Amino acid sequence: MDTIASLFSFITTPVSWVIVQFHTVYGALFGPNTGWAWGLSIVSLVILIRICLIPLFVKQIKSTRAMQTLQPEMKKIQERYKNDKQRQSEEMMKLYKETGTNPLSSCLPILAQSPFFFALYHVLNGIASGTTIGVINEPLLASARKAHIFGAPLAAKFKDGAATVHALGATVTDVRVVTALMIVLMSASQFYTQRQLMTKNVDTTVKTPFMQQQKMLMYVFPVMFAVFGINFPVGVLVYWLTTNVWTMGQQMYVIRNNPTPGSKAQAAYLERLTKHVTHAGKVRRRSEKTIVKAIVAKGRDRNEFERKFINALNKAGLAAQTDGTVVNSTAQAAAQTADGLETTSAADTSAGAAGRRQQPKRQSKAQRQSGGPKPAGGSTSSTSLEKSDEPQDAKPAAAQQAPKPGSGTRSKAQSGQRKGGPQRPKSPSKK
Repeated sequence: MDTIASLFSFITTPVSWVIVQFHTVYGALFGPNTGWAWGLSIVSLVILIRICLIPLFVKQIKSTRAMQTLQPEMKKIQERYKNDKQRQSEEMMKLYKETGTNPLSSCLPILAQSPFFFALYHVLNGIASGTTIGVINEPLLASARKAHIFGAPLAAKFKDGAATVHALGATVTDVRVVTALMIVLMSASQFYTQRQLMTKNVDTTVKTPFMQQQKMLMYVFPVMFAVFGINFPVGVLVYWLTTNVWTMGQQMYVIRNNPTPGSKAQAAYLERLTKHVTHAGKVRRRSEKTIVKAIVAKGRDRNEFERKFINALNKAGLAAQTDGTVVNSTAQAAAQTADGLETTSAADTSAGAAGRRQQPKRQSKAQRQSGGPKPAGGSTSSTSLEKSDEPQDAKPAAAQQAPKPGSGTRSKAQSGQRKGGPQRPKSPSKK
């Protein structure tokens, strides 16, 4: 144990110093020897650590989302190499490497907390054994040994015997009831945190190694807390219960306000967002604009819930824009129509009505042969049809009256008669 404590001495001293500083503040309010002062010091230590781990938590969310987007590719690999598990694993690792994702990213916050956990464990173990550790001196050690949380000493464990518990000023019953209740709450909070992730924020229809890992964590961690919790001091149980409650609340906030695309949580979020946007006629929050912008950018790649959201906006007379805002679709159509008219207005003024007046009414065949009626106004026109009629009107009368040689023959042939042969009898209908 001393060897392990020496390995974590680089973090044990800072952790003990933070606890002492918080104890100074809470001791002035509740008394230095009370369980409230020492218990709230541990809770404050947890909150401080989790605030420092928020950037890591954001990285975990991004990595988890990346794993979600890779699920269709993972499914293809599983179907392609379903009879070759080794090749399947190789292709999965290749996909992770190409996309820069890590299937173990969901464990990062827990791994980052491990040094603080071991440091706090050794600090509390030193209090239980009456050994000073870190910056905790003899007076602080005596004060911590007197502190009780709901009747259980801060350094007591579930498996401690009656003599050890009596030396700390408590009874075995009080210690075991308090520790058992805290172990149950700790395991239940861990299970609920992982379950809401599995049921609300992921697509459970796709069977991938990532999904199997998340499902395993949902059952393994609560069992681990229940098994190892009986060996933890009450102060460490306070630490883990606090961090589990923090994780549960943090995840509930993320699932509600920034759900994974294609999950049940996204369907509920977009339903709420539809009501807010259609009622107010605009997107109010920056986070909502970011989500609307992402949905618009997907185009035809939108999932079922995102298509329903866009259709609901259209039915309400609204249109989502590429910058994440929402405008009235009628006003947008009118603006687009006005822009189209402005671009063609210059051409209309140059050609305009004059170009339309230059298009004469189409004449029949008989009108074209006889010269047809002239356009209104009796003046000459520049149209192609009038130009084609000018040679007919300009022909001399003598030329029109004097037929060319053979013209009679052609006219007879055109009327249906044959040259140099028996004539075809006329139809009775033409008599």
